[in-house]
Amino acid sequence: MNNQETPPCPSGRYLKIAAGDTLYLIAQRVGTTVSELLLLNPGLDHLQLQIGQLLCIPQRPCPSMVFWEVSPGDTLFTIAKASGTTVGKLLELNPGIDPLSLQIGQAVCLPG
Repeated sequence: MNNQETPPCPSGRYLKIAAGDTLYLIAQRVGTTVSELLLLNPGLDHLQLQIGQLLCIPQRPCPSMVFWEVSPGDTLFTIAKASGTTVGKLLELNPGIDPLSLQIGQAVCLPG
C-alpha cells in the first residue's frame, strides 16, 4: 500500500503517518493495539511505513464526532483556545492523551 492509496476504513478515521512513527507508537497514541491496526489495514507492511501514508484507525468514542488534527506547535492549551474549550475538558474527552507529548497528526476529540 503506497501513500497514494486510501484504504477502506470502517471507522472513517485516518491518521497520516509522520516521520518516526511506528505501529506501536501509533497504537499507543490512538488507544488501540498493533494487532487491531494490522487488522484494519490489510496488506500494510509495518516495516515500510511511509511518511504521508494514510492509516485506518479504530473508532474512538467521541460524543461530538469532531476532531482536531494536531499540527506542529500545537499544545492542548492552543487547541482549547482555538476551539473555545478548556484543557480540562480536552483531557476529559481524550483519556490517555499525553499533554506533554502530542504527536503531529494525532486526533484530539473536541466537545460538541
